[in-house]
Amino acid sequence: MTIHLQQPLLPPEAPPSPENKSVRQGDAGATFVLESKGEWYHAGFHLTTAIVGPTILTLPYAFRGLGWGLGFFSLTVMGVVTFYSYYLMSLVLEHCEKAGRRHIRFRELASDVLGSGWMFYFVIFIQTAINTGISIGAILLAGECLQIMYSSISPEGPLHLWEFIAMVTVVMMVLSQLPTFHSLRHVNLASLFLSLAYTFIVVAACLHADVGLSNNAPPRDYSLESSKFSMVMSAFTSISIIAAIFGNGIVPEIQATLAPPVTGKMFKGLIMCYSVIFLTFYSAAVSGYYVFGNQASSNILKSLLPDEGPALAPTWLLGLGVIFVLLQLFAIGLVYSQVAYEIMETKSADVNQGMFSKRNLIPRIILRSLYMIFCGFFAAMLPFFGDINGVVGALGFIPLDFILPMLLYNMTFKPSRSSFTYWINIIIMVVFTGVGLLGSFSSIRKLVLDASKFKLFSDDVVD
Repeated sequence: MTIHLQQPLLPPEAPPSPENKSVRQGDAGATFVLESKGEWYHAGFHLTTAIVGPTILTLPYAFRGLGWGLGFFSLTVMGVVTFYSYYLMSLVLEHCEKAGRRHIRFRELASDVLGSGWMFYFVIFIQTAINTGISIGAILLAGECLQIMYSSISPEGPLHLWEFIAMVTVVMMVLSQLPTFHSLRHVNLASLFLSLAYTFIVVAACLHADVGLSNNAPPRDYSLESSKFSMVMSAFTSISIIAAIFGNGIVPEIQATLAPPVTGKMFKGLIMCYSVIFLTFYSAAVSGYYVFGNQASSNILKSLLPDEGPALAPTWLLGLGVIFVLLQLFAIGLVYSQVAYEIMETKSADVNQGMFSKRNLIPRIILRSLYMIFCGFFAAMLPFFGDINGVVGALGFIPLDFILPMLLYNMTFKPSRSSFTYWINIIIMVVFTGVGLLGSFSSIRKLVLDASKFKLFSDDVVD
């Protein structure tokens, strides 16, 4: 069955409305942070960095709550639905631009299309929570990568996890001074190659552990939880984690970096991004779960580098993978900080003075550094990466990436109620509303169950 996405006939380049143009002229966040100079492949770099990150090393852990069949099904459905969702979002943004209302922020788009002022604040709250959470998670995981390398060199060394997090935070404070989203294009191209590199390293390491070259490989067990209730809760927690891994939440801001007119550019960027997703997600999930089964850690590198006993693959290979993960985490932290920077710059910068003028440079350095210190402090204080990932997926990414785009499309293009497009959008919204509610309950339940393991400023990240 063919899906026909309706696009109304509009002038190809309608001039911006006077109201929209005047707002943009005094908007430092738009002029500086979200400057529009990019090509479609730049959008592809940004999208790939926003989605394909070290969280893919959590996929074997997600599969252990679902098993093979449901794991493959959930991963595929999430991929298809998010691609469709992001494509619909790009069509809505293109439609608004042709009508003279070019939206460069998710919150403005939702408020305009849905005609509700509270939607502006709802989106900004969810988006800020997601982006800050990911920035905290990126710093935490980067600190853990440094700790892994340090422990392999000096097992009895005196340094603690919070000290490595402080080191990462200092580096992020320096990198955060890159002034615009567009200026990250080369960083995000490197990020794309890094994601491919460490994924293939992990696959090679899992194959090494599997073929009997390591006598320390764990026995395979793909069994699920013993009780039906625990099995269902684990399944929805895993689905929430997969949703978080596919989540983006900043598609309008990424599309804002494209030089107008943007028609068709985001679709090409999405094709690039999902080609990388196909190569990395399935290979990491299959290889990790096949070797470790229900003993898979929330970071498969930790399964390959167990606390007790030797590494299950050559140490130099795993060390290289850890270095690649560490480097990409800097790019991810930068990408997801852009919304916070745009909000801060809108309030603090003077658009009538240059981007690098003293008037704008000093507040930028201070505010961005303080933001990174805030994220670094919470990363050190709350090392609960796996559990938090599930909650973020259920409460944050599911509304922004699985529900709102379909609602925005139906409200903008008003497809016939007898059309397939209309009903597939309604079904996706209803299904993922239920998934989000159940995923929220199961993820929060796991947080409560693991609460006894939580220690402030702990040296161990809780699985």
